[in-house]
Amino acid sequence: MCTNRDDFVTRDFRPAYTATGRAAELRGRSLAARDMLGHCCLCPRECGTDRISNQTGTCQIGRYARLSSAFPHFGEEDCLRGHSGSGTIFFRGCNLRCVFCQNDDISQSPGGREYGPAAIAEMMLDLQRQGCHNINLVTPTHVLPQILEALALAVDGGLRLPIVYNTSAYDSLEALRLLDGIIDIYMPDFKLSSEEQAQRYLHAADYGERAREAIAEMHRQVGVLRCTPDGIACRGVLVRHLVMPGLLSESAAVFSWLSEGVSRDTYVNIMGQYRPSNRVDASHYAEINRPVSVPEMQEAFRAAREAGLWRFD
Repeated sequence: MCTNRDDFVTRDFRPAYTATGRAAELRGRSLAARDMLGHCCLCPRECGTDRISNQTGTCQIGRYARLSSAFPHFGEEDCLRGHSGSGTIFFRGCNLRCVFCQNDDISQSPGGREYGPAAIAEMMLDLQRQGCHNINLVTPTHVLPQILEALALAVDGGLRLPIVYNTSAYDSLEALRLLDGIIDIYMPDFKLSSEEQAQRYLHAADYGERAREAIAEMHRQVGVLRCTPDGIACRGVLVRHLVMPGLLSESAAVFSWLSEGVSRDTYVNIMGQYRPSNRVDASHYAEINRPVSVPEMQEAFRAAREAGLWRFD
């Protein structure tokens, strides 16, 4: 849960995109982001694919977004789901290739139908009508232009919920800067820190470096996590870290950097639900072919405390 310390409570919250003149600026940002699709540089892969012409790169998504589902989600962090759920929109496709991905049927074999901006905008408004506390965009990096197009329409249609950018943190700085003043809550994963492990398990050796850059930029924009008086997150950064078997040195490196490179007040969800899936089995990546043990989770929490972090679950 969010801490009740007054330093982290916001009593008069309004989404950033509701600021005077922001609606017109939002439309301009959506056009700038759409231009990035013509020679795609939305993520650190900078594949240069002409997605305007519906060509696809690593993410396997062309001009229009593909969705898996949209619904009030009650399985997110307490400060996101509250009493009415987090209005979660799951996008298909991904710019990473995590060998242990538990949603590989969505992220690595996207399929499904395409949705234009008007349809996505209506989903956002419908989630607001259902009473959700926020709009939670899951795996948004590769469809940032499509999201901004939809968000411009949704704001014109009366959207007034905070936006959660629920990302792997493999984001480009250029793309993130288009979101400054639009996104209220950044929720990045910080999976692995070292080049060696990131290449082996994510197929992106530069993941740790890029995640550090991205999270620092997110923090610059919105700061540490703040909540309403009733404990609902409204602005700031919430980092997720999945503890993996045998990789506690990666966890320690992540916690150390968050404390020293961002803030000791960074809110971190230290997750223990890793399980072998996707390409992990006894013959492939056998070293992570088991759940995380209780002693490993205890050690991860100890490493977070030793790093100086204190806002974690």
